[in-house]
Amino acid sequence: MYPNKTKMMWLCGLVLVAAILAQPVAVAAQSTSDSFTNPLLQHGADPWVISFDGSYYFMATTGHDLTIWKTSDIADLRDAKKKVVWTPPATGPYSHEIWAPELHRFDDKWYLYFAADGGNNNTHRIFALENSAKDPLKGDWVFKGKVADATDKWAIDPTAFENAGHRYFLWSGWEGDVNGRQVIYIAEMSNPWTISSPRVMLSYPKYGWERVYGSLHKPNGPRVEVNEGPEILQHGDKIFLTYSASGCWTDDYELGMLEASADADLLNAKSWKKFDHPVFKQDPKAGVFGPGHNGFFKSPDGKEDWIIYHANPVSEAGCGGARSPRIQKFMWNADGTPDFGKPVSADTPLAKPSR
Repeated sequence: MYPNKTKMMWLCGLVLVAAILAQPVAVAAQSTSDSFTNPLLQHGADPWVISFDGSYYFMATTGHDLTIWKTSDIADLRDAKKKVVWTPPATGPYSHEIWAPELHRFDDKWYLYFAADGGNNNTHRIFALENSAKDPLKGDWVFKGKVADATDKWAIDPTAFENAGHRYFLWSGWEGDVNGRQVIYIAEMSNPWTISSPRVMLSYPKYGWERVYGSLHKPNGPRVEVNEGPEILQHGDKIFLTYSASGCWTDDYELGMLEASADADLLNAKSWKKFDHPVFKQDPKAGVFGPGHNGFFKSPDGKEDWIIYHANPVSEAGCGGARSPRIQKFMWNADGTPDFGKPVSADTPLAKPSR
C-alpha cells in the first residue's frame, strides 16, 4: 500500500503499459500433480493464506470487496473456489480502497481485518468482521466496527497473533496526522476487535534500503518513507516480525525483519532486535521486482515452512495490477533465523507443499 494510491496508480499506468509491451509478463501458475510455477494468479497484491481443517483460505487486495478463495492445494489457486463475502457500502468511512485483508481464527470464530477509507486516503482506518461458521465462505459476516488505539491515527495493513495467553494487533500507521513516514505499531487486544493498550512503535525506516521512495521515472517524487505490511512468524522460542520497506512503487520494495524472544514483553520496543539488512529482495536476473507484503503457512503435512508474497514481473511496474501472488519454501539457519533465499523466477518448476 502507499499514500495517494489512486493518483500514483494512474501515473504508474503508462510506465506499466510500456514495460509490458517490452517484456513478457508471467502468467498464472501452471500446476501438475506434483509441481507448479509461480505466480499463483496473474493478479493479487497483499496476499494472505491461512489453513484450517484441511483447507487453505487465500485473500488479496481487490480494492472494492472482500473475496476468499478456498482450496486443498494452494499451488493450484487458479482453480480454487472463491466467493465475495463482503461488499462495502457506497459511501461512508469504509466504502473505498479496501486494502490488505487478513482472515484469522480466534475463539472458534473467524475474524476478517481490512483497511478502508471514505474516499480520501487520509481517512484510512482498520475494520473487522466476524463469522461464527466453521467455513468462512458460509454463514454471515457481522461488522464489528473500527479497530483502533486511543490515538485513532491513519492505519493500514492489519495482522494479529497470540502468544503466551495474550493477543496482539500489528499495523502500519502514521505517527501524527500528516503523511511522510509509515511505521510499525503493536498493541494488545482485549478481544478480537478491541485494542486495549497504547500503541508501541516497533520499527521505522531507519536504514537506507528502507527509505527508497524515488524511481527511474519519478526520481523527485514525494518523500514518503515506508515500513508496512507487518507479519508474524513464530518458531520455537522466537518470534520474527517481517515487514515491507521502501515505497511499493519502487523495485526496492523488500522485506525487513525484527526478532524477539517468545517470553519477552512484546509491548516493550527494546524486546525487539531489528536486522540491519533486507531478508528478501528483488532479483532482476529472475525477473522478480519489488517482492513484499508477505505471509507464512505450513505444508499440509506440517513439515515444511512456506512464504507467500507479491511481486512484479517487470521493472518499474509500481503498485498496480501487475503484482501477483507467489509462494516458495524456506529453510532455517543454524542460529534459528529464517532463510528465505531469493525469489524464484516464473519459469522455475517447484515441488508442491508436501503432504
